[in-house]
Amino acid sequence: MSTKSVYSIRLPAHFRKMMDEMDDVNWQEEIRQLTIRLVQEESKKRLLKDAESIRKKMKDVESAELIRADRNAH
Repeated sequence: MSTKSVYSIRLPAHFRKMMDEMDDVNWQEEIRQLTIRLVQEESKKRLLKDAESIRKKMKDVESAELIRADRNAH
């Protein structure tokens, strides 16, 4: 079983023709790397947004209070 899948896109014909004329560029690899990088960046943005949302929901507590509570628990 392959760990890769195929994703197709439609391009305007004139762009495809231009790409075919640029035979020194490995379009498959360029598009793959660009897509991977974009997905990773967007994933990071979403994770940071989620973390910010969670942080805002948490009440503000002084670190000294947390340390004191932890020491008193033992």
